[in-house]
Amino acid sequence: MVCIAIIEGNPHLRSLLGWHLQQVGYIINQCGSIQQAKQNLANQSPTLVVLDSDLPDGDGFEFCQWLCQCHQPLILMLSAQTTEKDVVKGLKAGADDYLKKPFGMQEFLARVESLLRRFRTNNAPLSLDFGDLKIDLVQRRVEFRGQFIDLTPQEFSLLYVLSQAQGIPLSRSELLRKAWPEAIENQRTIDTHVLSLRKKIELDPRQPNVIQTVRNVGYRFNLEALQKQSYYLPPENITPSNNNHHSLNHNSHYSYNNNGRVFHDKVMRS
Repeated sequence: MVCIAIIEGNPHLRSLLGWHLQQVGYIINQCGSIQQAKQNLANQSPTLVVLDSDLPDGDGFEFCQWLCQCHQPLILMLSAQTTEKDVVKGLKAGADDYLKKPFGMQEFLARVESLLRRFRTNNAPLSLDFGDLKIDLVQRRVEFRGQFIDLTPQEFSLLYVLSQAQGIPLSRSELLRKAWPEAIENQRTIDTHVLSLRKKIELDPRQPNVIQTVRNVGYRFNLEALQKQSYYLPPENITPSNNNHHSLNHNSHYSYNNNGRVFHDKVMRS
């Protein structure tokens, strides 16, 4: 999952930004000073840094230059310095975007998503490898132990979204928002597709191991089950690898971008 570091001197604003980013699924690391930020950066490398230009123990513009030289993350600079000269200074220091204070939360979240789209485009994988289970994001098909499984476009999307959560349970509403190409309110749609998917990738669909039900939450992708040597797929649920005819319709109205996410999947939520 994407990790975002918030380096902001104002504790109230820092907490507010962190809360909103967590609500849309990001891992958050909050720092109130340059010294604290450097200590945290020694242990992890965030994808995006939200950086205040006015920090209590140093100049945010200079720290921005240091970040670019040492860690090279995406940088969204926040600043109460709003002249054109200030904006140019921030961008020349290495910031990828510059947001003037005060700002609205919807604009902030939109700018974060805009920057992360750039990251996803530049770093989009061609496939996902979970050991015996492989997800081809270009061909939009799934392979288990060298054999292809017939999945509908919607089943593929659902499996992809679950696998990207890295074991974190996702609610039905989250799955509808992330895996469906259009707005759907009936959350039982998820249950129907999960049941269908389980019939194709589970040893015993009545006692599922890979897609687990989390009571009062939703579903999670259980990577540990795929790593067990004893796990196998019943022959009747798979298509031989030399069979070029599978049920994935590449002309389907379900649309994916080049990192496998459906186009409607939005990170910005109010």
